Amino acid sequence: MPLGYYGSTLVDELNRLANGGTYPPISQYLDESGAADAWGTARGVNTQDLSITTGILNLIAGNTNRNNWLDLAGVCNQLAGTSQLMPAEALRTLAS
Repeated sequence: MPLGYYGSTLVDELNRLANGGTYPPISQYLDESGAADAWGTARGVNTQDLSITTGILNLIAGNTNRNNWLDLAGVCNQLAGTSQLMPAEALRTLAS
């Protein structure tokens, strides 16, 4: 699977991950929370009808206790197995 490209945005990366690891045509892009939800659904995660990207990503990461949810950068780094990267930068390292 290809990885993300340098300079891509968080929305780019969430759409790529929701699309199985490749960027969809821009005309098919979802907004940030829609792409996160689509990625969670593709991974079999019940996103509980959340509309907040950070919450959806925490569920994808397996963080089910809302009291322990990470912020956006934290959960993106958790998903990627990285640390101290910006959210889009961390997600670029994921294949899907």
